[in-house]
Order: sequence, then structure tokens, then C-alpha cells
Amino acid sequence: MENVIRPLAVVGGAVALTVLLGWATDLLLRKADERHGETPLWDLLRRCRIPYQLVLLAALLRGSYAQVPWLRAHRVGIGQTLTLVLIGSTAWLVIGIAGAVVETSYSRYARMHRDAARVRRVRTQVTLIMRVVSATVGVVAVAAMLLTFPEMRAAGASLLASAGILGIVAGVAAQSTLANLFAGLQIAFGDMVRIGDTVVVDGEWGTVEEITLTFLTVRTWDERRITMPVSYFTSRPFENWSRGTPQMTGTVFWYLDHSAPVEAMREKLRDILRHCAAWDGRAYGLVVTDTTPNTIEVRALVTAKDADDIWTVRVTVREQLIAWLSAEHPYALPRVNTSDAVKAPYQIPSPDRSTLRKAYDFPRTGRV
Repeated sequence: MENVIRPLAVVGGAVALTVLLGWATDLLLRKADERHGETPLWDLLRRCRIPYQLVLLAALLRGSYAQVPWLRAHRVGIGQTLTLVLIGSTAWLVIGIAGAVVETSYSRYARMHRDAARVRRVRTQVTLIMRVVSATVGVVAVAAMLLTFPEMRAAGASLLASAGILGIVAGVAAQSTLANLFAGLQIAFGDMVRIGDTVVVDGEWGTVEEITLTFLTVRTWDERRITMPVSYFTSRPFENWSRGTPQMTGTVFWYLDHSAPVEAMREKLRDILRHCAAWDGRAYGLVVTDTTPNTIEVRALVTAKDADDIWTVRVTVREQLIAWLSAEHPYALPRVNTSDAVKAPYQIPSPDRSTLRKAYDFPRTGRV
């Protein structure tokens, strides 16, 4: 009977105590979240209850499983398994707590600052810092798991002794990977490009969607994703439309007849912009920028608060002004002048060779 009751008491007691402590901790975090609703820290910590309970259960079983007589024959294997579970769940818990603290700090910063560019910069830095922390904790956890095996301790000591040589070899073999890694850190803390920035790379316009330590993802206007190494942004020029202020100036071109009513077009442009919600009201203008034998080039200049709105303003102005010209001033649209072909004038037939010879001999012979 003791061989049955004692295992049930040890395992059941560990599970019951884990559930009780988890419930009590969750209750305290819930009350703290209700009392301090301005910070998301306590709600984020509540999401770590699964790794927290795994740590508690593994620790309790690790310290009490030896009390079960029929488990002593498998003491080494069970202890090793519980140790691995304890290390893994502890790493999971540490990553969760670090993520909660980092996310809370970012939320507080975003509420205190209204500058969208600075908030995106901090978001990029926070994301990369969290990835570095997760990678570091994961590597340490895996190393700790390996060192729990006696056979791996000698190998670990050998690896540590030859760390210098391995570092040189790894640096040469993974030169491009390390370059991307340092480029990612340079982007994060050099404020070159941030998550949410509007960029133009390789002729493609899009928004930066994700930045990691090795690659960067740009979401284009047609919902495609362009993934490229972060070293691209540290070694090649690119357009960042969100750098500084997101305000933009756009242009619209028309090619019209020389008789186009430019002054009336200026007044119509002003009326169109007044009814366009995307126009920010900063500036507008319309001028003739070039001329050809058949047409004139008319350019309209408009402004908006960001890249999305400038696109809306440009297409609105282009469509409505063309429709207005077609309805009110159709003569202003470009035309191709055509007419009947004019016949070539009558030509006197050229003289033949004998006539030319006679004409050539006339001065010498004196004959008429």
C-alpha cells in the first residue's frame, strides 16, 4: 500500500501545490492589473503562467521524486529529465518576463511622446533587443542542458579552450552572416530605417514591415513582401520617405494644346483641392514647365501629410482636371493636325543625251 500511496502523495502533492501557487500568483497579478490599469505589465506577466507553473512543478518533482522507492532504480534518468525540463521552462519564463518588461517600457514611451518617427525608432530598437535577449537566453539554456550530461563536460571544456581558433574560423566562414548581424544592430541604433517607414528600394515602393538581425521585409503597395538582407541598407542608397517629417510634395503632369486655359486651370485646381480631404493645405501651384511644337507641359504641385495621402491627392487632381478639360475646354486637349497630301509641283523633263551633246557642241562649231 505504501508503494502506491507515497507516489500518489508525492506527484499529487507537487501538482496540487503547483496549481495552488499558480492560482494565487495569477490572482495577485489580476488585482495589480485592476489597480494599475495604466500599465500593461501585470497583464503581460499573467501570460507567463504556463512556464511559471512548469518551473514550479519541475522543481517540486526534482526535489521529491527520490522519496518514491520504486523510482530509485531510474533515479538518474528521471532526475536528468526533470533537470532538462526545469532549465527549458526557466528559459521560457525569463524570455516571457523580459518581453513583458520591454513591451511595458515601449508602451509607456509611446504614450509620453507624440512624435511618430521617434516612436517607430524605439519600436525597431525594442524589437531587435528582444530578439537578442531571446537568442542569448536560448543559447545559455541549451549550453546548460548539454553541461548536465557528464560526457559533454569534457567537450565543453575543450570547446572553451579552443574558442579563439573556432571564433576565427567561424568569422571567416560566416562573414556575410556576421556582416548582416552587425548591419542589423547598426540599423537599430543608427536610426537609418524603422518599422513603418515608407521606402523605395530597387524601384519598389513599400512600407517596412519587419526588421530582424539578418533580414528586412518591405510590404509593397500591392501586398507583396520583399525580403532583403539588412546589409543592403548599409551599403546602398535608398529612399526613405518617412525620414524627418512624413509630409510630402507631389506633382501631376498634363500635355495639352497650346491654347489650353492655364489661368482657368489654376482656379479649377484650387477648387478641387478645397474638396479633397487628403490635401493638407500647405501649398499648391500650376505652371507651364515645357513646350514642344505640338503641346505644352503643365505641372501641378500639391502637398499632403504622408505618402498615402499624396498618392490620393495626385490621382484626384489628375482625374478631375482631365474630366473638366474634356467637358469645358475640349480644344485644350492635345491634337494631331492632319490634311490632304499636297501634290508635288510639275517638273520639266530632263533632256536626253543627244540634246546635251548638241548644246555642248554649239559654242565650238558655231552651228545653229
